[in-house]
Amino acid sequence: MEFIYDFGLFLSKAVTLVIAVLVVAAGIAALAGRDREQGRESLRVRKLNHRYRDMRRTLNHAILDRKVLRRLKRSEKTDRKQRKKQQAADDTDPGRVYVLRFEGDIRASRVENLREEVTAVLTLARPEKDEVILCLESPGGLVHSYGLAASQLARLRERGITLTAAVDRVAASGGYLMACVADRIVAAPFAVLGSIGVVAQLPNFHRFLKRHDVDVELHTAGEHKRTITTLGENTHAGRRKFQHELEETHGLFKRFVHRYRPSLELDRVANGDHWYGEQAIELNLVDALQTSDDLLMAKAEEADVFEVTYRRKQPMSKRITLGIETVLERVLRGH
Repeated sequence: MEFIYDFGLFLSKAVTLVIAVLVVAAGIAALAGRDREQGRESLRVRKLNHRYRDMRRTLNHAILDRKVLRRLKRSEKTDRKQRKKQQAADDTDPGRVYVLRFEGDIRASRVENLREEVTAVLTLARPEKDEVILCLESPGGLVHSYGLAASQLARLRERGITLTAAVDRVAASGGYLMACVADRIVAAPFAVLGSIGVVAQLPNFHRFLKRHDVDVELHTAGEHKRTITTLGENTHAGRRKFQHELEETHGLFKRFVHRYRPSLELDRVANGDHWYGEQAIELNLVDALQTSDDLLMAKAEEADVFEVTYRRKQPMSKRITLGIETVLERVLRGH
């Protein structure tokens, strides 16, 4: 009996210890999980002036001899002091420049990052003094997604923040919908711009299914709940309604562009065609020919330039899905 008593006491202590360890482990796991959740989101700010300065110093160290390098350092130090004294004497503030980057896919999946970046900038940017430069690359995509992205940029305009869109390769369709919100659009000479139009295409398998004696039943409540289908037989009435919807969307697109660039001849440029930068400037689709690199370097000579990037860590499954979608999109577009 004494043995059983001792064994029971030992067992109870062991169980208590195991439970205590599990509780502690659960607490640590919960804290780690919370830290990981917080770590999923981050706002990164990088001063591009420092980047250009470091590049220049690296080249100087590789090219110049020590005596010339010492003289150059003294000269730069003197120039900085004089510039600060001059600004203090003039009581002038050159303002800040915030740089945002948007690389669009068919779903404009970076719109969630863009909305956070715009919100972050608006917490500090000063109307009529600070500026935002959007480095934009997008061939367009879903109407509602790019409409939201353009609306995020409109928040800057509504708060009196000067907005410049810089296009190096392409801002077409939904991409141009975003670009036109800017006070000023600059583009590289061979960047593709425009494509103010709406397109929709989908396969129809009705004849294939009918040939194999497969029936498809589609039940709707509401005359226009479904106009075009991929599996059933499409009607002339359904096609007319679908075409009417495309025309209405095109009208919204044109009115939105006209609101921000009223000088555009919409009858000439809103036909779905696209142009290269040198052609686009003649049509007033862009305001100047310049790469984003030259634009940012010029701004860094006269003001503090900050690149603002919001990052949200995506689950592995979503990253794989987005990667597959991007590859398929490029294949279909022929890029």
